Amino acid sequence: MLREKPIVALMYDFDKTLCTTDMEDYAFIPSLGMTPEAFWTLANNFGREHRVDGILAYMYTMLRESEARGRPFKREDLVAMGRSIELFPGVESWFSRINAFGAGLGLTVEHYVLSSGLREIIEGSAIGGSFREIYASEFYYDDSGKPVWPKLAVNFTGKTQFVYRINKGVLDVSDDRRLNASMPDDSKRVPFTSMIYLGDGLSDVPCMKMMRSYGGYSIALYQRQDRAGVEELLSRGRVDYIFPADYRPGGDLERTVQNILRKMAVAEQLSDESARQMRSLGADILPDQVALPLPPL
Repeated sequence: MLREKPIVALMYDFDKTLCTTDMEDYAFIPSLGMTPEAFWTLANNFGREHRVDGILAYMYTMLRESEARGRPFKREDLVAMGRSIELFPGVESWFSRINAFGAGLGLTVEHYVLSSGLREIIEGSAIGGSFREIYASEFYYDDSGKPVWPKLAVNFTGKTQFVYRINKGVLDVSDDRRLNASMPDDSKRVPFTSMIYLGDGLSDVPCMKMMRSYGGYSIALYQRQDRAGVEELLSRGRVDYIFPADYRPGGDLERTVQNILRKMAVAEQLSDESARQMRSLGADILPDQVALPLPPL
């Protein structure tokens, strides 16, 4: 029986990681006749005044302001707004390039979004179909298509839940039973050591620290004006690497991700060889002997 290829998970924040600013700024906020500064000030002030989670506060502000201004929206409207998203250089071809490179190493590469932005807008973007799963904030809609309640709100610390889901292969957000069930490490679908997280700043620190704690890799991406912030993350040991948000072929980001994939592939090959040799010993293995795992990469 053919052995399945090892799986590697690349996980991305979205705003200012794959696209140049907050996704709502491109089309949704202008559709209200507001500037991004005015909208976010309103949402943040509402959250602070009423002690509301910041993600729920902005989602509520979307509903309130669209109704107050006579510009209600449906899910299909948000999806259509995704077409206006401006991606960083090289992003559109990034996924197919990394998939092909991983396949050449005997790896299956999967891509996931972990974002506090809106799933609906991400789905409508030019790269919406590139992901195995999109974990992002989302509205629940009634039969008429009207948004009536938050279906999912992904705040900064809440993102870590989805790292565990990817690790265990329990991708359905409604399935908490299997997510919280005990599972041997060797049966988990994507080991932490086979994960790479890409984000842009403090909102990604919980996931980045998970990667560093469990043997995965974390990469902070920046635009020129934000370099100082990611340099601090690097100096404090919260991230492994920092790069400009440039995904074009042959760039520093691509070369580093390729090198990480090479390292993962070699570790997998060494683990397979160790297991093969232990199996070849057959009856010579005492009952209480076990193969020791490789140390974290």
